[in-house]
Amino acid sequence: MDTRVAAISIIVKNTESVNQLNELLHEYRDYIIGRMGIPYREHNMNVIMIALDAPHDVISALSGKIGALDGVTSKSVCSAL
Repeated sequence: MDTRVAAISIIVKNTESVNQLNELLHEYRDYIIGRMGIPYREHNMNVIMIALDAPHDVISALSGKIGALDGVTSKSVCSAL
């Protein structure tokens, strides 16, 4: 199975979506290399970066599910094959 290294940047403005976000990240934990979260209290938001090693369809699925959460935005960038 071909995998890619990817980073998903996440901005959380609705803290009520944090539990759902954490459930998704737990579901995809086997692909996650690392995670960094920064609370930005001055703007009442959190900035999170997830590093992954996964097939492209897994990366796309996770990023899409994260972006579908209320008040959450995500963008991914992948390494070339």
